[in-house]
Amino acid sequence: MVLAALCAVPGCRRRCAGLGFCALPVSCRPVAEAGRCVPGVPVAMPLVVLCGPPGSGKSRRAAELRDALGGAERRAHVVSEAGGGRAELRAEVERLLSRRDVVIVDASNELRSVRYELYCAARQAGTARCLLLCHGPAGPPFEAPDPRNRWDRPLFTVRGDDPLPLADIRAAIFGSAPPPPHRATRCQPLQSAEFLHRMDRSTHDVVSAIVAAQRDGAQPGDVVRVPGVEQGLVLPRAVGMAELSRLRRQFISYTKMQHSDENMAQLASMFLQYLSRSIQ
Repeated sequence: MVLAALCAVPGCRRRCAGLGFCALPVSCRPVAEAGRCVPGVPVAMPLVVLCGPPGSGKSRRAAELRDALGGAERRAHVVSEAGGGRAELRAEVERLLSRRDVVIVDASNELRSVRYELYCAARQAGTARCLLLCHGPAGPPFEAPDPRNRWDRPLFTVRGDDPLPLADIRAAIFGSAPPPPHRATRCQPLQSAEFLHRMDRSTHDVVSAIVAAQRDGAQPGDVVRVPGVEQGLVLPRAVGMAELSRLRRQFISYTKMQHSDENMAQLASMFLQYLSRSIQ
């Protein structure tokens, strides 16, 4: 292989064929502080996910991060939740994750299921990510991040006018490896089959419970219960089988990105959270 030009990845000094990544048996991503490439880590932009209640200063923190992380070598994009809601936000994040800059998500991200979707998007893109929790006044229900969950770590916290932990954030997104490859790509057919079966069964039970509750007279505002699941679902409006089936397919598609035995017991609860956010 003829290595003709410097790698186009910012901070990389290896020679490549001008492809935008090192023309070696492995791909790389920039680590500007070290001026080197990390073998085996795909080129993709890091993701910083903000979360916190309204009034906690997320937009101000997003602007600070954009100024601190952007520069001559890379751009920093701030993605805010707009009229399209969660679906539009996720689509914009996924679109930008195909480039070599930084994506900062400026939204409440108050549900575990929302943060899990963004985790899956980063994992699929092969890029590092971190979570920044902005503490603020009490407001609508907020599921606080738990660093014991892989989609909620690495987790950094700021309160009021606390300075951003920029050194730690830079180390997390520029100096660490992204989440490991999807287990679905490894040779674990029995585990994968069991997980997919449980996911299919759990989501089917949730949809059946919602359809049955509406058939029995449940009205908007009523709580729908699923046998064996502590969490309920408050339906803001009537929802038909076609819409439930579409949302179920979407949830299964996202969850397949990162299947784990640790999530099996939470599948029904996660699907209920997904429905709660999606049915407006």
